Amino acid sequence: MTNIEGRCAKKFARMKDLLATSLAAGEDLGASVAVSWKGEMVVDLWGGWADEARTRPWTEHTLTNVWSTTKTLTTFTALVMHARGLIDVHAPVAKYWPAFGANGKGDVRVRHLLSHTSGVSAWAQPVVVEDLYDWDKSTAMLAAQPPWWAPGSASGYHALNQGHLVGEVIRQVTGRKLGQYFAQEIAAPLGADFHIGLAPEHDHRVSPIVPPPPLPIDLAAMDPDSVPYKTFTGPAPDATVAWSEAWRRADIGAANGHGNARAVTTALSALANGGEFQGVKLLDQETIDLVFQEQANGIDLALGIPLRWGIGFALREDVTMPCLPSGRVCYWGGWGGSLAVMDVDRKLCVSYMMNKMGPGIIGGPRSEALVRAAFAAID
Repeated sequence: MTNIEGRCAKKFARMKDLLATSLAAGEDLGASVAVSWKGEMVVDLWGGWADEARTRPWTEHTLTNVWSTTKTLTTFTALVMHARGLIDVHAPVAKYWPAFGANGKGDVRVRHLLSHTSGVSAWAQPVVVEDLYDWDKSTAMLAAQPPWWAPGSASGYHALNQGHLVGEVIRQVTGRKLGQYFAQEIAAPLGADFHIGLAPEHDHRVSPIVPPPPLPIDLAAMDPDSVPYKTFTGPAPDATVAWSEAWRRADIGAANGHGNARAVTTALSALANGGEFQGVKLLDQETIDLVFQEQANGIDLALGIPLRWGIGFALREDVTMPCLPSGRVCYWGGWGGSLAVMDVDRKLCVSYMMNKMGPGIIGGPRSEALVRAAFAAID
């Protein structure tokens, strides 16, 4: 068994054992898991190594790129703005970002961006990863292109561009980019050590991701005009892009957030706890209820798997995330296995962040086992 640091309430001890076993078996290299329940942080654990050479331990303050778990903080930020009356998720995107109304997108709503139903699931070609680092260029490209399916009719996972879409709405309204608004209005009041766009002074704390096996996506066999092909080539980054300074510095609210499980649970726990966490009120009940307004339910046009989307988060269904119980439960995760789950009925928030990426796009066996253990602890 590998030594695990941090704290863990007695009834959640199974989670500590699971993390230790996964690290000892080499399934994990370095990882963290955190749980809040009824407004209290009851699990905050970490262990393993921050590098493949096993020269740096994963510590309390280690950060890693959490890929699409970043989206949970991006959409949460938009919900906070809705709760404050700064945006209306049911309003057209063009109300806040007039240029976006071009080319048949005039009736795309903010909620469509938050639920992956806008019809704009990636950048149209030509596009390269470096374009994502240029905010003005990348958002102008999105504003100019047409939707690839009827907005609101189905979901198609906005793999790399959701942060730019939502982030430009935020910038148009507040004058601040997504990463700055999140840092000032959410992370700072809560003390959440999560960063969308990482400042140089934090580089020494970063644990580089270990790339996963190839995704089971055969682009060569796809129709170049299909939604999945256009989504996963618009652009198509290698996981090692996360090692670069340019990636860390950029504002990529779909994929380049750096943090750990404590940071993610701290940031998202207000959603699971009536809108407030650690004395900081961020959401009202009306906004929390919005999360559970179903926007799409069926085979996602980009991922090709069953997904049920509310406003900002995926909702529980029986096929894709069977580890979740019934009730008002929402979630999303990141490429390689990270996962964040919020249960409004049970007031539970669980997150798992790691550096060794596994196969798949949403969660995986490691995260699912930890989530099952968290729910079993409170049954």
